[in-house]
Amino acid sequence: MEAGTAIERKNDHGAHYTSTGLPTVKVAMWIFLASETLLFGGLISTYVLYRGRSVVGPYPKDVFDIPYTSVSAFVLLASSLTMVLALGAIQRGEDHRFRIWIMATALLGLTFISGQIYEFTSFFHEGLAINTNLFGSTFYTLTGFHGAHVTVGILMLMSLASLNSQGKVTKDNPIAVEMVGLYWHFVDIVWIVIFTVVYLIPTGSPHP
Repeated sequence: MEAGTAIERKNDHGAHYTSTGLPTVKVAMWIFLASETLLFGGLISTYVLYRGRSVVGPYPKDVFDIPYTSVSAFVLLASSLTMVLALGAIQRGEDHRFRIWIMATALLGLTFISGQIYEFTSFFHEGLAINTNLFGSTFYTLTGFHGAHVTVGILMLMSLASLNSQGKVTKDNPIAVEMVGLYWHFVDIVWIVIFTVVYLIPTGSPHP
């Protein structure tokens, strides 16, 4: 009877379950996000360690445009809301609404990436390249890695919309949307930390 129940749960949700009662794909995602937390923890720690140690400019105060970056951050955070709405739509079987919200999430992500590219270009024109000083090296590495993660997330979001239109991601099999949602919320949370540490906390006077 128990074995039959397990098989039914597998068929209903389209996922294999571990002894913890969680789908194996969800456990794998949490393990992956834990490793990503270590990665970004190391990158953020490196930035903080070398904060204010550049001996040549430009320095953060010379290039940062806090209001502009704040708007960009708000756009990315807003995408978490549309991701939640997309998940709710697929769970209710509202495929059309799901595609609208998932593409809105991807569009907000693209807007964030476009803003980051514009910011990087502006900084470069002001003399800050990745090899200019310690600030440039740590800043571009940290924010560049995050931007790459957002880009991967955008591709996954667009793939979900395509799979849904093909009938491969539906109300009966929403696990892929849940996993992409976890990933997307993760990159949003990481940006909150990066934005706070890099842009909002004063650097102080540069010193060798």
